[in-house]
Amino acid sequence: MSQQQHSAVPDAAANEGPMGGVLIVDFGAQYCQLIARRVREMGVFSRITVPERAMFTLQHMRPKAIILSGGPRSVYAHDAPALDAAILEQGIPVLGICYGLQWMAQHTGGEVTPAKEGAEYGRTRLDVTDAEGLLAGVRQGGTVWMSHGDKVARLGQGFEVLAKSEPCPFAVVGNRTKGFYGLQFHPEVAHSEDGTRILQNFVRDIAGCPADWNPGDLAERKVAAIAQQVGDDGEVVMGLSGGVDSSVAAVLVHRAIGKRLHCVFVDNGLLRQGEREGVEELFRDHYHMDLKVVDASERFLGQLAGVTDPEQKRKIIGRVFVDVFRDEAKAFQKAHFLGQGTLYPDVIESVAAHGGATSTIKSHHNVGGLPEDLDMQLVEPLRDLFKDEVRLLGREIGLPSSLVDRQPFPGPGLAVRCLGEVTREKLEPLRGADAVVREEVEKNGLQAGLWQYFAVYVPQKTVGVKGDARVYEDICIVRLVSSQDAMTADWELLPADVLRRISNRILNEVAGFSRVCLDISSKPPATIEWE
Repeated sequence: MSQQQHSAVPDAAANEGPMGGVLIVDFGAQYCQLIARRVREMGVFSRITVPERAMFTLQHMRPKAIILSGGPRSVYAHDAPALDAAILEQGIPVLGICYGLQWMAQHTGGEVTPAKEGAEYGRTRLDVTDAEGLLAGVRQGGTVWMSHGDKVARLGQGFEVLAKSEPCPFAVVGNRTKGFYGLQFHPEVAHSEDGTRILQNFVRDIAGCPADWNPGDLAERKVAAIAQQVGDDGEVVMGLSGGVDSSVAAVLVHRAIGKRLHCVFVDNGLLRQGEREGVEELFRDHYHMDLKVVDASERFLGQLAGVTDPEQKRKIIGRVFVDVFRDEAKAFQKAHFLGQGTLYPDVIESVAAHGGATSTIKSHHNVGGLPEDLDMQLVEPLRDLFKDEVRLLGREIGLPSSLVDRQPFPGPGLAVRCLGEVTREKLEPLRGADAVVREEVEKNGLQAGLWQYFAVYVPQKTVGVKGDARVYEDICIVRLVSSQDAMTADWELLPADVLRRISNRILNEVAGFSRVCLDISSKPPATIEWE
């Protein structure tokens, strides 16, 4: 199978999941998965599809509402995504966001042109002119997040303005008769103050979608789907990292096929302190899974020698991971399946989700690094879920809170927190500094409000003084962020005494650093990881 066959599964099978809910048409928005998550937070099922499959999915899903996402193209460009305009003739409420609004305007008699002076990026004040229906309960003069270079120059017949901004006269529009609404901003991101309220007004009140979605109830369906995919005698080699995602995926696969699951834990030399020992104790000793630990650290670090480009690092790590799994699978003649804990955010940031037009942000080792000649089928039971949904599912299947509530750890491990070439000489102090950050955060019970908390190695020499002597050593960055799904994130501060203790311990207990700095960058524009 090719990489594309593995990483862009169209529509995740149109007949899976409950009927009804919200169908989201992905025009290539970076935040399309975030729209789906916001809808699910309301207790309403949502599914994403690409424009060319929208009508097919609509017929099988029979949604109660449709949301058209944003996207990087212009609706008048030759390479604009093609969506059948018949989707507007189904008698179903439609909400267009950014590009989705412009597409709707273009297909309802309106006009879209380059914005020039009317382009908007970032936070913008929203002036509500009609506070009924879609904008009920939305504050006057609130902040929304704009990001568009085109504009709606003329509305189609039946549309009216519900809100505007400076310089966008059509910030929110609607045709109440047909149930068509459009937003020029992005309600799904946290920067839009009343974005969730607007989406809820559309999904729950205008479309009348019931709150009947609970990801914690998915376990039986996931197990059944795995059993059907693998068959009665198929075997799975599961890449087990010990993180939340791979652990939940492993337990689901184990429930589906039992001893035919063969877990492989790869010590790639890029792990945190105590990682390997913890995995062996939990899964081999407690869950009694077939677990093989492979020390491939020399293999990984050898391939990474001299490599400084972040994307190249990720792809190398992905390729070596798959090579290791392929080697291990040779011991199991029926192991034609490779299990992974891939999540929705992994897919949207790596490749165009479901084949959409999304621009790549970064590759993930379990998505973008897959070679085209991979001769194993992927088993990815969590591919359609967000991190918080995976945690809920993990609790439902009985995993301990110490594992379910663990902070996310990137597939490429410390390689994406070690800038420049990855070497043992850098990894050891990075491991030590990371252990200090984790220990101090957790010892003080501060992890509950954080999504991730870790250290980063920056190979930039700065002058310091240790023991009355001048030193010239590197920089340690402390990164603390809060988030709901990693699609957006805000930096956070710890109490001053805890930060002071972290800094003092790193500088005194870990060799190689002369300076500790705090990263206070939000996502966007930064990413959570440094590479």
